[in-house]
Amino acid sequence: MLKRLWLVFAQVCTVCVAVLFTVSTLRPELLSRAPAVVAPALPSAPAKTAAPQSGDAGVAKANTAALPANGLSEAAKRALSSVVKISTSAERRYRNPFTDDPMFERFFGRDRQMRENQPMSGQGSGVIVRADGYIVTNNHVVEGAEKIEVELFDKRVFSAKKVGVDPESDLAVIRIDVTELPAITIDDSNQLSPGDWVLAIGNPFGVFGNSVTMGIVSALGRTQIGDGSPFESFIQTDAAINQGNSGGALVNVNGNLVGINTSIFTRTGDFSGIGFAIPTAIVKPILEQLISKGEVRRGYLGASLGSITPEVKSRLALKDTRGAFVNAVIDGGPGSRAGIRPNDVIIEVNGKAVADRSEAINAIASIPPEQTIAVKLLRDGNEKELNVTLGKRPPPTRQRQ
Repeated sequence: MLKRLWLVFAQVCTVCVAVLFTVSTLRPELLSRAPAVVAPALPSAPAKTAAPQSGDAGVAKANTAALPANGLSEAAKRALSSVVKISTSAERRYRNPFTDDPMFERFFGRDRQMRENQPMSGQGSGVIVRADGYIVTNNHVVEGAEKIEVELFDKRVFSAKKVGVDPESDLAVIRIDVTELPAITIDDSNQLSPGDWVLAIGNPFGVFGNSVTMGIVSALGRTQIGDGSPFESFIQTDAAINQGNSGGALVNVNGNLVGINTSIFTRTGDFSGIGFAIPTAIVKPILEQLISKGEVRRGYLGASLGSITPEVKSRLALKDTRGAFVNAVIDGGPGSRAGIRPNDVIIEVNGKAVADRSEAINAIASIPPEQTIAVKLLRDGNEKELNVTLGKRPPPTRQRQ
């Protein structure tokens, strides 16, 4: 009897060992005491470090790249109600080239001309920047619109009027007759760094309502985007931006505005991971001028500026490539009267160093006309400072399409 019990016990143990071996080989996670957890795609917040002492060189940034412990839901919640849907409509008249053809008139009659008016519509996004109804968006969203409607986050719809537009920066301000709106907080985009987390908020394709996409700052100071406007210094991000997101918000981890989404780079027509936003460092002064004056008045130097290429650096025997190269100077313009010449290299505008052509152009344009500023430049290897009284920049000859 004991021998039979021992035999049964041995067989049971053998089976258990075999099962244990099989499970540990094929499904080891089943043997863990704690349930399996899929690791998040985003890195967790870093461990707290000691606060910097008074002698530390660095200071904490307002827009930290660290992801908050609760993710980005709070940032999205703060900004979502400030982003609106914009619908536009207009009627455009097209003239058929065969309208005046007698043969065409014989078969189709003059009433054919009545069909030349065609309704046009568009969709975009905007951001509430003041509680009394002011909304910033892209110029290309409202350009040519005869009727503008704004749908708020709570689904209320209001008619809007243009306050001012600036085609050169592709920015516009519209207003609805409503108060106590949830205006977004505007942060300094100069505090951004590549790798910082950002959210893009807008109304993709005009049918889904406010949507939030997440990404990082891929690069800063991007130029030569779109039609080559001189006032370019875009934030590049991989947060998804689709048709209908134009004019929407790019916000940081605090839910504060750092850019206005404006365009994408694509070879297919779909989002390819490269989107662009106008930084608030450019948006804010333009916004203030459009609200107060209805237009943007920019300083004008009357000179064609270019980048310092290796060829220019070698020809002028420059030590580095910082600054903006003066290609040409308009006779009788502000720069010419002040003594600026071709082949000069502008390195400082109004006491602020400029790293490249884009910074020089933006610095000059940000100063009101008729103001006298100091321009420091390099000429024949020597630094020279000139006082320039800026003119008013002439209107653009071609608007953004």
